[in-house]
Amino acid sequence: MSPAPRLDALEVRRTLRQQGLRASHARSQNFLADPDVLQAILDLADVQPDTRVLEIGPGLGILTGGLLDGGARVTAIELDRGLATYLRERFADAIGDGRLDLIEGDALDQSLPDLLAPPFRVVANIPYHITSPILHRFLERAPRPERLVLMVQAEVADRLAAAPGDMSYLGVFAQYHATVRVALRVPREAFEPAPKVASAVVVLEPHDASPLPANDEERLWGLVQAGFRERRKMLRNVLGRQLHTDPDGASGQLFGQVRVDAALAGAGIAGDRRPQTLAVDDWLRLLAALRHA
Repeated sequence: MSPAPRLDALEVRRTLRQQGLRASHARSQNFLADPDVLQAILDLADVQPDTRVLEIGPGLGILTGGLLDGGARVTAIELDRGLATYLRERFADAIGDGRLDLIEGDALDQSLPDLLAPPFRVVANIPYHITSPILHRFLERAPRPERLVLMVQAEVADRLAAAPGDMSYLGVFAQYHATVRVALRVPREAFEPAPKVASAVVVLEPHDASPLPANDEERLWGLVQAGFRERRKMLRNVLGRQLHTDPDGASGQLFGQVRVDAALAGAGIAGDRRPQTLAVDDWLRLLAALRHA
């Protein structure tokens, strides 16, 4: 087992050079180089002996090592062949005794919720360009993680945890499925190389069950997508133009302005509100009202 690199930018650069590796911008590779941030993530993960953890993009294994030291049993997915080779050498003992399962490949090619038996947690500095599809994979169906602790782009973290007034489709989706909070702001200097954007650690704790059955969820997301197609317009006008009778809006009849106005009134939502001002409960009420409009 190779020794763990000292956690600072200089040592990260030295480790990459010694291993013949370099950070790939195309793969959003920025390696954590701040021990205080690492400890904060581990504290938020709150792993106990034998906690099952899925990590996406372990990189140099900085977070992986901390999770293993805490007693977790880790499944890690690494796309980069050079990094995967390094991880197999560094964590040979943990792989050998079954505490670490290293999967070399693209996380988006995996059936992520099925890789670990529940309950499990997701703790990761995920590549920023796959944040949205990763969240959809974990939240849209069971089994869901009991907790996700994710380093993401700060702007995305704010969208996920937004209050009414700043909502987006992604925020509605995340808050429908989970309790969401931004737990930590992370400066660019905490990484090597430093990314061009600020980062944040977001914590999501999925609800035990979805509020709606699967068929109604499809209708909900069709409604929310329709609303956010023209996010700066008044809701009654947007839905009058965009809302169709089928879930995805690709075909079928428009609901029509009269039905949209009746549904908004039935849900107690003023027609001049913008989509970003609606909370999850508002969308649920509007969905129910549309059935009777």
